[in-house]
Amino acid sequence: MTVAEDHSTDASTEGTGMAPADNEQSAYPPIRSFGTRRGHMTTGQRAAYEALQPVYCLPYAPGVPDWAAVFGNQHPLVMEIGCGMGETTAAIAAANPDTNYLALEVYPAGVGALMVRLRDANLSNVRIIGHDAVEVLQHMIAPASLAGVHLFFPDPWHKKRHNKRRLIKPPLVALIAERLVAGGILHCATDWVPYAEQMLEVLSAEPALQNRATGYHERPPWRPLTKFERRGIRLGHEVRDLIFERRAR
Repeated sequence: MTVAEDHSTDASTEGTGMAPADNEQSAYPPIRSFGTRRGHMTTGQRAAYEALQPVYCLPYAPGVPDWAAVFGNQHPLVMEIGCGMGETTAAIAAANPDTNYLALEVYPAGVGALMVRLRDANLSNVRIIGHDAVEVLQHMIAPASLAGVHLFFPDPWHKKRHNKRRLIKPPLVALIAERLVAGGILHCATDWVPYAEQMLEVLSAEPALQNRATGYHERPPWRPLTKFERRGIRLGHEVRDLIFERRAR
């Protein structure tokens, strides 16, 4: 069980916005990356989910939105795939008011929790889409338009027979690379060493990306430690960060 953020035991990055698709001919085959459980919604999360959606949520709709109009500015756009309960998302957004963040999360409990954090911190630079990440990337994000993509502590799917459900695979990495501006980053983190090794292999094999480190990257100071990550470190878990940069086109 992964220890990251609010991801490990509830509305996790098991729901990193990756749902099965019906089109088997898609260039990006579907990835079943989450289980059927949805996580418990507290009264506050449910109230936030119902009341705050018009403020913070965007519906999925094929077609690239005018992101400058959505956010009311021309700031760089960063996508987070699987924000869990939003602890890291809100902290990073608060520390970077001149960057816009698009958070993808398929579990309503996580969406509600993040909206509460955004409301309480009076943050206006985050929007949320509760939909499959591949479809959002394909249909709502233009090529060479993202300054970064964050994928923090996705479900590692420990059992070998479940490894096929892991998010970091060549088709998704290629799609993300297409959507990054030159110099844009794909930042992944995991506390499961076998998954980190797979991530490093897959990311290193993508010709459009280059590693910003030799192997793994030290955790940058702007990625905050969360209570679950601290707990994992106390238990001896090895947390690995990987930061890859989009090469010049």
